[in-house]
Amino acid sequence: GGVCYLDEIVEARKDVAVVLHPLTDDRRMLPLERTGEMLEAPSGFMLVVSYNPGYQNLLKSLKPSTRQRFVAIEFDFLPKAQEVAVVSAESGLAEGQVARLVDLAARLRALKGHDLEEGVSTRLLVYCASLIDAGMPAKEAVRAAMIEPLTDEPDVRAALLEVADSLIA
Repeated sequence: GGVCYLDEIVEARKDVAVVLHPLTDDRRMLPLERTGEMLEAPSGFMLVVSYNPGYQNLLKSLKPSTRQRFVAIEFDFLPKAQEVAVVSAESGLAEGQVARLVDLAARLRALKGHDLEEGVSTRLLVYCASLIDAGMPAKEAVRAAMIEPLTDEPDVRAALLEVADSLIA
């Protein structure tokens, strides 16, 4: 009995995700077709799956029959002070410098849905802060770790760089 964590479950083939169905209902069984075995989940076993619904499209979404087998918990970005502390701890960059990056990320996140499919993740903030901590100039780090990963569109990238330039000296 433990926790089985499946990250980005929407990336699994539909026929693979369906194999989990008897494990996620009252049967609590996992059939292994190749060996003919039927594994029974002990009482302490828990299956946890995660995915980013914002990345879904028609080809990458959970089937309703799969989705309805789980309790859903939605997570948002951390409050500013907490995100600053996390990014600082992960990157080594001083909190004062990280705070400016978190402010920029908040501005860019507000643009999600306006020519941007996704906003700046905390992961991208850590990458950016790590580059700055390693000696890369802030503007270059912001471009490489926060702007370039968001879009391939030259006009959108130019607009994002304008926003970044207004906040990062």
